[in-house]
Amino acid sequence: KGALKQNVWINQTLGYIVNVLRSFPFIILLVVLIPVSRFIVGTAIGPKADALSDMWRSKQIQYTWLRNSMGAYAPFWQVTGEALDHCLAAHAITDASVREKLMSAYLALDPFPEVPGVLDRLANAGKRLAILSNGNPEMLDPMVKASGLANRFEAVLSVDAAKVFKVDPRTYRLVEKTLGVKPNRVCFLSSNCWDAHGAAQFGFNVLWVNRAGAPDDNLPGTLAGQLKDLSGLPAMLGVA
Repeated sequence: KGALKQNVWINQTLGYIVNVLRSFPFIILLVVLIPVSRFIVGTAIGPKADALSDMWRSKQIQYTWLRNSMGAYAPFWQVTGEALDHCLAAHAITDASVREKLMSAYLALDPFPEVPGVLDRLANAGKRLAILSNGNPEMLDPMVKASGLANRFEAVLSVDAAKVFKVDPRTYRLVEKTLGVKPNRVCFLSSNCWDAHGAAQFGFNVLWVNRAGAPDDNLPGTLAGQLKDLSGLPAMLGVA
């Protein structure tokens, strides 16, 4: 989740970032798909659409953090549905078809316009690309396939393998465990500021894709920089 979509993400000191990041062989992205909130606005929910979208995303992430604290992991698809059920009840929406449509929308999200071209440039330059997501495989596989981006990625990693959600260090450790790449050799991108800080605190070199121009969170973990979208990433990595 939290990952890959058009409504949240970077822009800072290019000289320093290019010097630091250009040698990284592995790039972890969670920033390429347009958020499901775009779909919600197009439904018949009416004026409740924006409020429902904001509450759903907030509850979805809140539930992952609470489950981490409780030691009560559940697949992200289940957590997403539980969060949506709360939000629909809070907004007095009882039409079962609305829930079905919103959950289904998660499995068919489009990439941001600049993403396919950027990924192709990085791949052609020899950069290895992967995804690390809170989503469970049964959720991630159809999402990535529907986006048309599956062949750009060497791996799609799910925290389900660690049975815990971000920002627990065990989730970020999956990168080295699965792909054999040390944290300091990874360029990690996320649209979620809290995820970006969690990854930086773990030891990744992190760019926050801050499409909305949101203020930085006051959290541990120093970010290497920010991007407004992915179009500036090749230059930061020294890719022509």
